[in-house]
Amino acid sequence: MPTVTTSPPRRPAPKRSGGKRVQPRTIRPLPIVIIALILLALVAFALRINREVPSWVDVQLVRVNGSGRRGEPIEKVHDIAIHYVGNPGTTAQQNRDFYNNPDTQVSSHFLIGLDGEIIQCVPLDEKSSATNERNRDTISIEVCHPDADGVFTDASYQSLVKLTAWLCDNFHLSRDRVIRHYDVTGKLCPLHFVEDEGAWEQFLADVEAY
Repeated sequence: MPTVTTSPPRRPAPKRSGGKRVQPRTIRPLPIVIIALILLALVAFALRINREVPSWVDVQLVRVNGSGRRGEPIEKVHDIAIHYVGNPGTTAQQNRDFYNNPDTQVSSHFLIGLDGEIIQCVPLDEKSSATNERNRDTISIEVCHPDADGVFTDASYQSLVKLTAWLCDNFHLSRDRVIRHYDVTGKLCPLHFVEDEGAWEQFLADVEAY
């Protein structure tokens, strides 16, 4: 009897469209743009964690009211701006509560009280309303003072040195990136550091040495 040979069944050819062979669909890798967005989100999250304030800062963020705290993102931080509250004898808590009023048009990232207490009022990734056109790229510190001459208490001064040094380290800034409100607008703020250049230079030296 003749030998019967069998061949394996042939796979059907892909359907043609317009006379052209249709290639089988392949699963594409995750689009690069999605991967990039995920990486950017992770970096932003890491930076936000690195900018958490130390435990010696009392965080009391004021509400967003559209003027004092606008909720607008800050640009890359270039400078740390030092201020004085200009209202002798008031406490850090009183000034913070003033910032929190719905019609208040000013704010700072930090307030330092007469006893050296430090209150954070605005997140580090947002603009404050303290340094005029430099709100876009400065972290602002307002310091309370007992008298009209604007001289800080020793406790306030020591806290100012510590906080400023921490901010410089955190944002990788040198001491020449610490400025006065006066250096932006010519306003006599902080008064004592404007009237006594030696006191200002000593403060910068103390920040660097901390």
